Amino acid sequence: MSKYLIASDLHGSASSCERLCTRLAQEKADRLILLGDLLYHGPRNDLPDRYDPRAVFAMLNEVTPAPLCVRGNCDAEVDQMVLRFPIMADCIPLPLPGGRTAFFTHGHLWNTDNPPPHQPGDVLIHGHTHLHGIFHQKDYVYLNPGSIALPKDGQPQSYMIYEDGVFTIKSLEGNSLAEYRLLETHGCPDTDCFC
Repeated sequence: MSKYLIASDLHGSASSCERLCTRLAQEKADRLILLGDLLYHGPRNDLPDRYDPRAVFAMLNEVTPAPLCVRGNCDAEVDQMVLRFPIMADCIPLPLPGGRTAFFTHGHLWNTDNPPPHQPGDVLIHGHTHLHGIFHQKDYVYLNPGSIALPKDGQPQSYMIYEDGVFTIKSLEGNSLAEYRLLETHGCPDTDCFC
């Protein structure tokens, strides 16, 4: 089973990208999944620390294996011209244990108001709000890693790790903030189980 580091909303911050690459190495993650808004800060956001999109795309282009990525509302075709990995997909489905699926998306198209087509017990993962959290919806779980560069409401810069059926939201310093464990979906009386 692979270990994934999931991050969102870099918004062109070179300092946050450097710290993300450091966390990727320290976590010994097999793959980086980026949930969009990589290079541009967006008209509603302040400039992030060390705003330098050129430095950010240079660092991301060096990540191996290449990151898996979805398009954010601040990402454009011109961004794809400088990045050496695909960034224009709206959603990436990933199989999970127990027949579940995780849907990775940015959050401006697919979100809790407009979830992707799913089955009971699936997981929706998106950034966009710059707020980390774990929320149980009617028949799926919604996870948000928060923002790696521009968190809101006093939250810390954060990312998420997925390994062995466990999603853990962590601060950029590596401290655990929240955790969600996948449970078996057959015959389990637990409320986290969507039997």
